[in-house]
Amino acid sequence: QVQLVESGGGLVQTGGSLRLSCAASGRTFSSYDMGWFRQAPGKEREFVAAITWIRRSTFSTTYAMSLKGRFIISGDNAKNTVYLQMSSLKPEDTAVYYCAVREAGTDDYEYWGQGTQVTVSS
Repeated sequence: QVQLVESGGGLVQTGGSLRLSCAASGRTFSSYDMGWFRQAPGKEREFVAAITWIRRSTFSTTYAMSLKGRFIISGDNAKNTVYLQMSSLKPEDTAVYYCAVREAGTDDYEYWGQGTQVTVSS
């Protein structure tokens, strides 16, 4: 089992910034993806960004095209933590942001955090 705990959400004004953190504990993988997703009220959950660790030494990142440039994902493999730096926030970024993990090579994210609320006021 993997436990994921997100933090860093809150209320911010349009144009502001927030940094989300997701700390993982429990089972570890040699190669894995840690991703951020979000779900706004009345909408489907959508992919935000992911970081892929290969044998815990090298990594690559993937972004939703619409968010690339405003959102930056990074990770600290030694701490099993992934971050999402969000800038130039807009009201449409308001959502619950979830962290998730899957072992590399698997299709579905198996482990999910409880989510952290991000609210951007206009």
